[in-house]
This record gives sequence, C-alpha cells and structure tokens, in this order.
Amino acid sequence: MQRRILVTGATGTVGRHVTRQLLEAGAGVRALSREPAGFPPAVEGVRGDLTVPDSLRAAVEGVEAVFLVWPFASAEGLEPVLAMAARHARRVVYLSSAAVRDHEREAERLIARSGMEWTVLRPHAFAANALRWAGQIRAERVVREPYGQAAMSPVHERDIAAVAVRALTGAGHDGAVHELTGPRSLTQAEQARVIGEAIGRPVRWEETSPQEARRRMLSLGWPPEAVDGVLRAQAEMTGGPAPVTATVERVTGSAARTFRSWAAEHAHAFRATMRAARIHAYGGPELIRHEEAPLPSPGPGEVLIRVAATSFNPSETALRSGMLRAVLPVALPYTLGWDVSGTVAAVGPGVTGWAPGDRVIGRLDRGGAAAEYVTAPADVLAAAPSAIPLADAAAIPVAGLTAWQALFEHAQVGAGRRVLINGAGGGVGGFAVQLAKHAGATVIATAGPRSAAAVRSLGADQVVDHTAEPLPGGVDAVINLAPIGPDAAASLAALARPGGVAVSITVPLPSPSGSSGHFVTRNDPAQLSRIVRLVDAGELTVDVVESHPLTELASLHRRSETGRTRGKIILTP
Repeated sequence: MQRRILVTGATGTVGRHVTRQLLEAGAGVRALSREPAGFPPAVEGVRGDLTVPDSLRAAVEGVEAVFLVWPFASAEGLEPVLAMAARHARRVVYLSSAAVRDHEREAERLIARSGMEWTVLRPHAFAANALRWAGQIRAERVVREPYGQAAMSPVHERDIAAVAVRALTGAGHDGAVHELTGPRSLTQAEQARVIGEAIGRPVRWEETSPQEARRRMLSLGWPPEAVDGVLRAQAEMTGGPAPVTATVERVTGSAARTFRSWAAEHAHAFRATMRAARIHAYGGPELIRHEEAPLPSPGPGEVLIRVAATSFNPSETALRSGMLRAVLPVALPYTLGWDVSGTVAAVGPGVTGWAPGDRVIGRLDRGGAAAEYVTAPADVLAAAPSAIPLADAAAIPVAGLTAWQALFEHAQVGAGRRVLINGAGGGVGGFAVQLAKHAGATVIATAGPRSAAAVRSLGADQVVDHTAEPLPGGVDAVINLAPIGPDAAASLAALARPGGVAVSITVPLPSPSGSSGHFVTRNDPAQLSRIVRLVDAGELTVDVVESHPLTELASLHRRSETGRTRGKIILTP
C-alpha cells in the first residue's frame, strides 16, 4: 500500500523539493496550504492553517508521516497541532536549524513528547541565503555587506530535502538529530566570487560597516531583533572555518552538493543579461552577433531553461538569410536555435509538470536556444535521456521528430518494408536509418563518400553513392531528406513501387497516388519522449559529429552554405 505523507510548507525553499522527491520515491503526497492550488497533479492539496489546529483534521487523516515546517517565532500553538497529527501519523520530521533558537528548542522538546517517532533536521546556512545579494549583483556585480570573512558551510536545499525524505520513508531515524552542512567551508566573500564564476562576470565584495548594514536592513522592513541576530551570528563566524558534517552523504548515499553547483543552478537569479547569438537583420553569416541580451522571465505555462546546448540545423541558414521570411516571419532581433537541452532554472505561473533542476530537451518553434537561457512552453518539453551527456541530447528534438514523423506517420514504415532514405548522411538521416531498422524495415540509404561508413554503422542494409551508381527501384517507401531539384525529385519518386509512398522534407515529391509527398515537422513531446526511451534503452544512438562553443555559430553557417558539414553538430553557451 502506498504510504501517504503530509508536507507542510510545500511551496517553500525546502518543502517543494521534499514534495517532488517524495513523488519520485513513490510516496503519496498531501500538501497543506491555506489556498491549495498549483501543485503537481499527483499531489493532493488540502486546505488547512497551522494556527488553527481543528482545520487540520482532514489533512492528517490517513497519513503515515508529517514533514513539519513551523514558520513562527514562537512555539506557542504547536502542541495541539502535534496532538492532531499524532491521531494518525506515527512519524514526524521537523525542520529546525543549527542555531537552535529558543522557539526551535521548545519545538524540538514538544515533538520529542508527542508520542510519534521523530527526527530533527538542523541545517546550517542555506545556500539559498545568497539570493539576498541578487539585486546588488544584477545591478552592479558587487555585494556590499559586512563580515566578508564570515565562514559557513552552505547546504543545498535539495540535500536537506533528500535527508528529510529518507527520514520520512525509511527506518533508523527515530530520535535522530541530523546536522546538515555542505561539503566545504566558504567565507561570504568566497561565495560572492563563486557566484561571479557561475554567471561568467566577476562579482566584487565590498566591505561595509555593521551599522550601515543594520540601517539598510531596517529600511527593508526587517524586525530589529532579526537584524541584530543576523549581524551577531555573522560576527561570530569570522573566527575560522565553519564546521562540515558528512551527514548528507551518510544518510542519502550521495555526496553533498557544492555551493558551486548551487550557484550554477541559480545563476539566472543573479543576472540581468545573458550571452546570445542573435541577428538584427536578414543577410549573411556575418550578421550573427554573439552579444549581451536581456535575460528572459518565464510567463504563464512557461519554464526558464539554463541551456546546456543547442544544435545546428541547416534550415536555420535559410531563416537567417531571409529566404523563409514569407513562411516563417520572426521579430528582430532574433535569437537563433530551435533545439535545446538544459536544466529547468525557474517555472512560470501554472506550471506543475516541471521543477527547477529537471533536465529537459525540446524543439522550440520560436527559437531562442542559441543563448545561455531560454524560455519555453512547458508542454513542448520532454525529460532528457540519462544515458548520454545532456549537451549531446540537444541533437535529438528537430532531427528525431522529423525522422519519426516521416517514417511512421507519412510513410507507414514497419516490419518487412523496403525503404529508401535519400540523404541519410545528414542529421535527420542518422535517426531515420536507425528508427527504420528498429521497426524491422530493410533500409537502403544514399550517402556520399564522407558519410557512407557512418551510415553503414548505424544499421543501413545497403549504402548507395547516388553520384556514382543507380538507385534501386520497387521500394515500399522513398524518404527524401536532401535539397534536390524538380527533375531529381520526379526520378526519386518513381523508385517507389505502385501503391508505395514517397515523402520529402525539402522539395515536394510526386506521390504514386498523385498527391504531393511533402510535410513539415510538428512539435510532439509524446513522440520525443518515446525517442528518449529508445536512447536510454541503448536502441538508438545519438551521433554527435562535432561540438563547438556558441561563439563559432557564424563560421558554422559559412561552412554549411559551402556543403562542408554533415550530421549533428552541437553548440554550447
């Protein structure tokens, strides 16, 4: 039977990760909120208020464990909440802090007397505390604070959640007090430097007086006692390195995440701009600029992706030159890049299927992936494959979807069918050859001398150099992936047997049925997910022939226009 766990603070810094990791562990999750909305479909949102214990009756009914965040400066009112929880739950995991302030100490005492199994988490400094510097860094790339030499061992919120999930779902944690830190002691000034490295811009620490910091914090509405507590704690941290514990690794089996990894995941929060490859006018490759551009923000139904890579599609040279402006008009300046692989950095309103840290791939119909960050509709994305590097996965969306739809939607390729793939040495061709073979077809592929060996290695039964030998006829399906003229198109289509199919992604082929065998690929994340599963199962190879920094995009466009590129080429920001 699926265990059901109540999560309080489910939208908070740690609670949202607890919620997601519990779902991944197969637990049933019930999230407590005053206004339960916006949770993933698998989460049961329930209305309740920790300050009104009677409102929790429905929330605690049938739960096995409770993740407890008590967001108040006093433990007053906690005892009846614990009594209500203990009617059903046998276990509680409480998020305390390493400071163990008076109200936290009292909360820990009440929890130990509740009659439930209990575990206390005492995280040291949250890595997320560095977000308080975001405004200064975005505006001036400087942090003006006192106590730059205050040392702490920042812990990633996902690691806190991982320990909480083990305590909520596993044995051996009853009565445990887990002190949680990151793997290394860092001063505040060192943290600012690491953030600068993550955003690719130096960040300077500028020491200010405690008095100046106090005035600024009070002006922002901080309670005086909180301000004095923070400054006092920072002063006490200047005496040497902060303690480091191995608790995260001991409990979860994985090493604690570094502050550097946290900074990379949250780099968008510290940046007002990003680097992007854009065109401001139609024309030659020299018009591609690698420049600073505004950092986008995700709107409703969108996610912000930290780009691992995009891939080069030859059709983008036509877009850049203006040849496609009648069928694919874009607003200038325009950021190139239709393929994306990367990590979700933030989600917009209404997004429930993705969370920060998720690895994704997708085809972006409006482009934008030739940048450090891009926003994308959440519903066009698929989980990235785990069997290949995330950057390499950028080679999949456009080429993989095009091959899939050509074969299975338009040519009905299946077991026992003979299919001729013209232009198999290109990026789409590599996927088409493999997918056709996986479907049980006999594959005849055309390829020039430069790509013949690669096409053969992908499973083609016969590789034909169309410039030197005739192509066989009587095939069940002809799939054209190459730019060819009208006469060549007619000759190619004639190779299909009566009743066969001729399909092209470039010029229309006259179909044996009399219709035009031409199609334009559409976005389909369900198909993309099926392709990913084949990659992870080892049944589909992603053949990346070149990898370059994004700064080389213009030179890649020049090479493509002279016919000196083949296969899938990825570009990394």
